[in-house]
Amino acid sequence: MNKIYIGVKYSLDFLIALAFAAALSPVMLVIAAAIKAEDGGPAIFSQWRTGAGGRKFRCYKFRSMKSTDVSYDKDKRVIADTNPNLTRVGRFIRKFKLDELPQLFNIIKGDMCFIAPRPLLPVFDTDYEDWEMVKFEMRPGLTGLGQVCGNGHLSIKDRKYYDVYYVMHVSLWLDIKIAFKTVGVVLFGEKRYLRPVSETEYRRLKCAVRRRYTVSPETVAHLRPSSLS
Repeated sequence: MNKIYIGVKYSLDFLIALAFAAALSPVMLVIAAAIKAEDGGPAIFSQWRTGAGGRKFRCYKFRSMKSTDVSYDKDKRVIADTNPNLTRVGRFIRKFKLDELPQLFNIIKGDMCFIAPRPLLPVFDTDYEDWEMVKFEMRPGLTGLGQVCGNGHLSIKDRKYYDVYYVMHVSLWLDIKIAFKTVGVVLFGEKRYLRPVSETEYRRLKCAVRRRYTVSPETVAHLRPSSLS
């Protein structure tokens, strides 16, 4: 894990997010107005997610659903374009990932960065093996390696692999590749870039993490609070 690069990355991401938020503010205002005009509901939807160190934060998105009070199945996370709970505006902004734009403010606040493992709901916290917790040694990202290798079309196990792999191999070159592939995903869809992980790759990474890294006690405490009682 390149901690020097990560520190520089966070500083640059803050400045870039400020510039993007200013430049894209007219676009975000139009999206917010369109959401409001369609059904009169709130434009912004926020949800607790697990971030760096296992700490929880409010993740912002443009609302794309008619109702956000729906049951969540963590084994079936892909929301189909035909989902009846999606609004008309919601289908459009999800297709082009515009619903994620409010997360620029999460980056400015220091909750997130541009490229890193995506933040998941706290319902997943108890599912991580000890070695997988290394993903929480970084702030979560707006896009990440898992998102450009199949995202929702990957198994949960494969998503975890890519999250951990990224944190262990973070670099400027890897970030550049992910940034360009993210553009491709937006234009051509996630399934085109699907790359499942072999069992050999998974075992190799698991062994490498256990040899080279120990997750901080603070991270474990936030993810496993019951272990302290």
